[in-house]
Amino acid sequence: MMVPIVFVAFKVLVFGTGMFFAIKWHYEQGKKGKEKQSAVLCAGGKVAAVFVLSLLGLSLLAFGLGRVLGLDLTFP
Repeated sequence: MMVPIVFVAFKVLVFGTGMFFAIKWHYEQGKKGKEKQSAVLCAGGKVAAVFVLSLLGLSLLAFGLGRVLGLDLTFP
């Protein structure tokens, strides 16, 4: 009966210590990398904009080609 209590207490102590240091490390990394984070967000926004514009262009090209070929692309 005593062994599970000791194991659970040890497990809570080990995981609690690990979580403390993980949160501390992430907090310090967040304070250190503000410039890097904004650059990554800016680059991600540019990639998303290029993707949306290329998707729009491809859709217009596909519908235009479909209309030229005589496909019925009207919604019911």
